[in-house]
Amino acid sequence: MAVAIIRILNNSPTMKFIIGDVLIIIFILFITRLPQSFSTTEAIQPSLTRLDSKRLSPSVQESAAKAVLGRLLPTHLLSFHFKIVSKDVCGGQGCFLIENYDGPTENGPEILIKGTTAVEIASGLHWYIKYFCGAHVSWDKTGGVQLASVPKPGSLPLVKDGGVLIQRPVPWNYYQNVVTSSYSYVWWDWERWEKEIDWMALQGINLPLAFSGQEAIWQKVFMGFNISMEDLNDFFGGPAFLAWARMGNLHTWGGPLSKNWLKQQLVLQKKILSRMVELGMTPVLPSFSGNVPAALKTIFPTANITRLGDWNTVDGDPHWCCTYLLNPSDPLFVEIGEAFIKMQIKEYGDVTDIYNCDTFNENSPPTNDTIYISSLGAAVYKAMSNGDKDAVWLMQGWLFYSDSTFWKPPQMKALLHSVPVGKMIVLDLFADVKPIWATSSQFYGTPYVWCLLHNFGGNIEMYGTLDAISSGPVDARISKNSTMVGVGMCMEGIEQNPVVYELMSEMAFRKEKVQVLEWLKTYTHRRYGKSVQQIKEAWAILYHTVYNCTDRIADHNIDFIVKFPDWDPSINFGSRPSKLNSMHTFRLRTRSRRFSFQERSSDLPQAHLWYSTHEVVSALKLFLAAGNDLAGSLTYRYDLVDLTRQVLSKLANQVYLDAINAFRRKDVKALNIHSQKFIQLIKDIDVLLASDDNFLLGTWLESAKLLAENPSEMRQYEWNARTQVTMWFDTTPTNQSKLHDYANKFWSGLLEGYYLPRASSYFSYLSKSLEKNESFKLVEWRKQWISFSNKWQAGLELYPVKAQGNFLTIANALFDKYLS
Repeated sequence: MAVAIIRILNNSPTMKFIIGDVLIIIFILFITRLPQSFSTTEAIQPSLTRLDSKRLSPSVQESAAKAVLGRLLPTHLLSFHFKIVSKDVCGGQGCFLIENYDGPTENGPEILIKGTTAVEIASGLHWYIKYFCGAHVSWDKTGGVQLASVPKPGSLPLVKDGGVLIQRPVPWNYYQNVVTSSYSYVWWDWERWEKEIDWMALQGINLPLAFSGQEAIWQKVFMGFNISMEDLNDFFGGPAFLAWARMGNLHTWGGPLSKNWLKQQLVLQKKILSRMVELGMTPVLPSFSGNVPAALKTIFPTANITRLGDWNTVDGDPHWCCTYLLNPSDPLFVEIGEAFIKMQIKEYGDVTDIYNCDTFNENSPPTNDTIYISSLGAAVYKAMSNGDKDAVWLMQGWLFYSDSTFWKPPQMKALLHSVPVGKMIVLDLFADVKPIWATSSQFYGTPYVWCLLHNFGGNIEMYGTLDAISSGPVDARISKNSTMVGVGMCMEGIEQNPVVYELMSEMAFRKEKVQVLEWLKTYTHRRYGKSVQQIKEAWAILYHTVYNCTDRIADHNIDFIVKFPDWDPSINFGSRPSKLNSMHTFRLRTRSRRFSFQERSSDLPQAHLWYSTHEVVSALKLFLAAGNDLAGSLTYRYDLVDLTRQVLSKLANQVYLDAINAFRRKDVKALNIHSQKFIQLIKDIDVLLASDDNFLLGTWLESAKLLAENPSEMRQYEWNARTQVTMWFDTTPTNQSKLHDYANKFWSGLLEGYYLPRASSYFSYLSKSLEKNESFKLVEWRKQWISFSNKWQAGLELYPVKAQGNFLTIANALFDKYLS
């Protein structure tokens, strides 16, 4: 293979330079992957020590932790004393200690919290108010905080003699997916980011991805390679699609990016990084993956630049598809990669040594030859290390699952062993469902982070596997020859299923498995501020049903209200070519799925259902019975609205199937009855969601418009925001986007304004076909629907940003209407 490579390179003017690089890389591979005689912890210890040395002074970190307290509990600012301590106090690990304050406490500190960084101090504060004061902290959009149970200053509960010591079992707690920046953070200002970083600190996150503002860095770097802003307008995606432009899946879609956006996001990124560093976090910055503007091929005609294939466009439209990849074996790759790292250091300072790169994510190398793969991996790392000599490569391990036919053990080893020991960390991205560590001999000795993926597209659905979360990280850590060095949360979208993320965050500090049912009893008491028997019973049911998904299916919400089937019911669904999406960071696998409302034929569309709906209806009834006790609780409001939505959405799936079966029987009357019921469910769920301002389309749209600095930007940002949650990508007059509804949302306004017209027009076409005794005009329906969607995406109509109606009254009425 090496001879073949050299023969190919013989035609290049840069042959000698490249051959030299290849030989050096092969030599490095031989030296750096000699048999290991030390543990994984020892392998990453130099990096840990170096990162510790970068941290700001104890006084700065203590002040940062104090500021978190001030924003969370301003009334208790004097009740706590914070102190940074060395790891020696904690047995060489990260830890926090909670003690009674030894000194005068009148109008002063009552509790002393020590930690190895400000993150540990904030985690200790969170642990104390949770387990000593019965408080609760979640995202504002999932109910926010419950702090009423925290006693007044001067009355805080004491801890037992000797205090509480909690050590991290693994060094790192990672956070974010590379697409979270688009699905959740895209329209955030500094005020919202400050809340998120506070939340991170309280949850113990010390290794967060920091991807904002990178386009401004790329602009500066590419200018040095004679790339103009006009060229970059064809390279960058729009604000809501930057994640996929960065990965080389698309270009231009939703763009161009204005100078205002570039400047605004760079300023924001500097604030984000500054706060992360003040709190003792280690930000993970982006690095060069090989994705380049088309113009680079013209400027460097001999460079090894390949045009990639189509990624999910309808018809391969070159306006959006088929981006360009600079091969890592080309010397220009290292040159650009080095320049990018150095430009980040110039702009941000020396804030990290850890860089993310996913060159091969859904983009397989051109050959499975292991020497070639090793040389590519070494070149990627060389680009990083030339810019930062202490660089560590953080890589998503998703490719080993999504493209397992290519990444066999030899190819995996070639890539994982292509860098020096301890210089690569792999994210086992889907470890909560399909862990790779267990089938790859611990990633063949490479340090990895056990991750929860959980959410796709920012969909709203109650879902999870709490037992896997409570035991998976522990099983991985104590397994033979474990190379696990962290836990992580890698959801595509946040602000949903708060119970899942609270438990997962705790696993960063737990050495033993959690008894989930007992934990849930304390969780519900904290979340709602009091113990209510019906709530305990309801959560016991939810634990065994909604939060016990063991079918190993990636839960991308395809309930029919939000992911309406695009098909002709006259034809068996199973006989159609699959339209399930090959996705951003995953591929859905089709499997037989079970409904509890009613058995149905396998030739019909299938939505994901993994639990007894009858039991969950019982849980909802119990939730409603607790209304008199909890009507004033925002956390209860969120959970009740979400649970009612979940039950009614699954009911709507069955109603849809009833309508389709009526169509197949040519029963016009039954079709109209069931289709009207489906439509009424959409209307009623919209009213339900409108009663909680955490389920509103209007807040998403307004947050986009608020970032705009002129009318043109306002229209562009709103189009981006509307398009992402609906059609997502390009269409033709008769073909919906292949990614339509991928980022679907159960939001009031979106149901009434978008999903309802779609279902209404579809059922109208079905009914007419029976009445006229003619075939269903699928293409005609598509034309009408796509035209409507295009107009809606470009629309400017306003949607409410404040809740309307009494959530408890509405939920009770809907229960009586549909479920009693």
